[in-house]
Formats: sequence, structure tokens, C-alpha cells
Amino acid sequence: MIAIIDYDAGNLASVERALKSLGADCAISRDAEFIASAERIILPGVGRAGSGMASLRRLGLDKVLADSVAQMKPFLGICFGTQIIFDYSEEDLTDCLGLMLGKVVRFPLDHKDADGEPLKVPHMGWNGMSLKRTHPVFAGLPPEAEFYFVHSYYLQPADESEIVGTTDYGFDFCSAVAQGSLVAVQFHPEKSGRPGLRILENFISWDGKETGDAV
Repeated sequence: MIAIIDYDAGNLASVERALKSLGADCAISRDAEFIASAERIILPGVGRAGSGMASLRRLGLDKVLADSVAQMKPFLGICFGTQIIFDYSEEDLTDCLGLMLGKVVRFPLDHKDADGEPLKVPHMGWNGMSLKRTHPVFAGLPPEAEFYFVHSYYLQPADESEIVGTTDYGFDFCSAVAQGSLVAVQFHPEKSGRPGLRILENFISWDGKETGDAV
């Protein structure tokens, strides 16, 4: 059973639909006991850091998620669910889950590309990802694969060895990370067509043991 964490953040149903299309046994839940008993966890969501963390703490799910990672249970963060696994977010100046060391910072207000042309924030739409090392959850992705992004903040892991993939939007930012049984992506795999479904399919069968080498 895969528990899809419900903490008053959006976009849960589309994750559930994508998993069920792959034949996965999954359910959206905010019940701590159910989540603790699940074989795998997905923390998705669209929202703000302050309100998201307040909901997780109110529901007692911050401890459940920390315990699950400590138990090496396969764990997937998606978009906003990826940002709040870090220590701190500049959004709402929020202390987050601290499941990975690092912070989340905002794209510059005057964000520009390499030619000096303005770039819109939030970063919204399709973009590629350059894999920096191999990982079971990202196996079988074609080099030209693109993924759907919607975000104004980006990841800054404290340990660069945890970066799995980067994406170019004015500069290369971290778009995928992994540490032990935890893997997380800034984009929405459930909205990213075949490449996104491949990531979800890989996660469903992944045993939580991280393996991989530099690309």
C-alpha cells in the first residue's frame, strides 16, 4: 500500500489517478496510523510552506514522516512536497521537516536567461532534466525527456552529492534529489506524460535501497 499524504495541499487526486493507472494499491490519507503502516509514502502537493508545515504538525504527520524515513521506507516527494522535506524555506520564512539538509530559496525577482532576457517566475511549463548520477527511480528515462514544472522556489541541498538531476532555467537548479530511501523531484511526474509515469512506476517497484554512480 502506498500512502499519499493529505495535509491540505492540492493536487493529490491526480497523483492517485496516475498510480492507479499503473496498477498500484494506494490511498489518500491523513491518518497517522494508516500512514505509519503503509509500505511506501508519497508527499505531493501544491501550496505554501507556512500553511503546509502547520497542517503536518497539527495532524502529527511530521513525526510519522521522520520515522518512516528513519525506517528506510521508500519515500517520494513531489513539487511542494519536495521543498518541505528540507530544513528551511524562504517562503513564509518556514522551518520545514528537516528530512534532508538544505534550504529552499526564491528565484530572483529580476530573473534572466543567459542572454539577459527576463524569465517569468513562477517557472511554469515543460523543461528537461540533466541526470548527474544514476538512480533506480530514474532508470530508463530518455535523454530528451521533459517534465512539467510549476514553482517559484528552488532547492539548495547542503550536500551536492545528493543531487540526482538539474534543470536549466536561467541557471542550473536542483530538480531531483535522493538520500537513502528518500527521493524527491521538483516537477510533477503525474502530469509529465510517459517519462513521469516511468518515474512513478520505478518508485512502485523500488526497494528503497539507493544505488547509482555519476553519469
